[in-house]
Amino acid sequence: MAYRIGVDIGGSFADFAVLDERDQTVRSLKVFSRPDRPGEEVLEGMRQLTVRDGLLAKDVSYFTHGTTVGVNAVIQRKGLALGLITTRHFEDVLQLARYKIPDMYDLLSKRPEPLVPRWRVAGVAERLDATGAVETPLDEDSVRAAWRRLKDAGCEGAVVSLLHSYRNPVHEHAVKRIIANLDPGFFVLCSADVWPIVREYERTLTAVIGGFVQPRVTQYLGALQDALSSIGVPCELRVTKSNGGVMTAEHAKSNCLQMILSGTAAGVIGAAFIAQQCGVARALSLDIGGTSADVALIADGRPHYATGERIGAFNIHIPSVSVSSIGAGGGTIARVDEFGVLKVGPESAGSQPGPACYGRGGTRATVTDAFVALGLLGHSELGYSAVSIDRDRALAAIAPIATALGTDIPRAAQTIVDVAVSGMFAEASGVLSRNGVDARGLALIAFGGAGPMVAGFLARELRAGSVVVPRVPGVLSALGGLIADLKHDVMRTIYAPLDAAALPDIARVFGELEASALDWLRDGQGHVGEARIERSAEMRYRGQSFEIEVPLDPADLADTARIAARFHEDHHRIYGHADEDAPIQLITL
Repeated sequence: MAYRIGVDIGGSFADFAVLDERDQTVRSLKVFSRPDRPGEEVLEGMRQLTVRDGLLAKDVSYFTHGTTVGVNAVIQRKGLALGLITTRHFEDVLQLARYKIPDMYDLLSKRPEPLVPRWRVAGVAERLDATGAVETPLDEDSVRAAWRRLKDAGCEGAVVSLLHSYRNPVHEHAVKRIIANLDPGFFVLCSADVWPIVREYERTLTAVIGGFVQPRVTQYLGALQDALSSIGVPCELRVTKSNGGVMTAEHAKSNCLQMILSGTAAGVIGAAFIAQQCGVARALSLDIGGTSADVALIADGRPHYATGERIGAFNIHIPSVSVSSIGAGGGTIARVDEFGVLKVGPESAGSQPGPACYGRGGTRATVTDAFVALGLLGHSELGYSAVSIDRDRALAAIAPIATALGTDIPRAAQTIVDVAVSGMFAEASGVLSRNGVDARGLALIAFGGAGPMVAGFLARELRAGSVVVPRVPGVLSALGGLIADLKHDVMRTIYAPLDAAALPDIARVFGELEASALDWLRDGQGHVGEARIERSAEMRYRGQSFEIEVPLDPADLADTARIAARFHEDHHRIYGHADEDAPIQLITL
């Protein structure tokens, strides 16, 4: 007897999907999440599964987990007291950023304060040129001075991000080695080891986010490993990744950045699986939990991937399942502002106290309370019997809003639903427009605790073709972690013109990347058996500022004309035009 368990922790609930390997049936469970004691909900869920289903910890053969610990650390700015070491005279990289306002429609909008303040940034004397060749050798005395300055500033660790290290990490690694000799307990992370992209700010920011969350995530995963071991779970803990795959917890503890978007990615993987099972060619996943609504495009059973996904106030530049979020979930709070206008979100009641109808102490009206007041919820228990609905409490919570709006409770409840759906429509229609997708004929795959509740309203506004509700919508993110593959991304920046002279480098770099990926899979993850390799290149017309990622077949790698044809085709599909006579640059493989 063996069970495979997937767990996903959201703002209100921890979701469990349990696959019984004997008969392939899936069981579900929800327990209230514990943001005050992360990980406690996992043990509580295991205890309930033992009592309810007789599931014994020793019979668990596979355990995956998605968590928001890393995202929360960034949003709440509760991470490592981090320093930054840069090339001398480039200490302002985080402050300058891209030097544009966050909201083009708000001239008073301000960029967020960097995770590393300017007084915790130190420069070292060194310089590589754009090819990675050493122009100025590393001055070891300047490294020692930088370390001392950061220590005196109270730093517990540092990110090293030097100019052009994406081409050659030799100086970054030397800085790390020198500091390790000075202070072995001082945490150091090199940007070239995180994700060696060509742009200085994006590479630095991505590494800083990774360093900022690393200790907290490492501590959380270690505590969860110990707790599962203490109750007798024999298998190794695996963690869902931002790219929609899974990895071992041991690997995650040393590369926390790869799991920072694990929860949202797992939901989209689950939705893509449902799309495949239902034969849906084009779909939009709609994951609505207690605090947010997440939407993502799915084509031919595969989710859309991108870099630059948003983590709190910052963009993180690693390959991720492309998910757009808005602050509107089942627990989102409604209020009337000082101008008499109804607002829904972004504040959420969370799991504690939760919506008023849960009877856990909440008194402010939420989207869930509005659905209860309208009679669309409340006829049975929710959350797989985790919640009993109290309609009188929902009506009492909405009454002050009805008074402020000068209407009755049912109309106020309907207005709350309308405002919440309009916010979801704005985000979902934006995602469709940016990707050139027509909603007609599109299927909405609705999941999460509140997804099926809202999907019909949103589908009507989008004029979508249909709504698909999985059999276990409340735990589809947990199920996504169960069915996700071991998956790893590796990349190399080559920055070369696409011509015949580049072909030997293309073949060599792809060979090295493939060897690295397979080493991770077999040595790092213990996988034995088949593996699928997918290749792509980030390319642009010479003179453009940004690239597009173009999938490549093995046969393409020896023929620049074939590579160019694929690029022109994708450029035309995305932007509506292509210039087949323009020179092309290869940026990243």
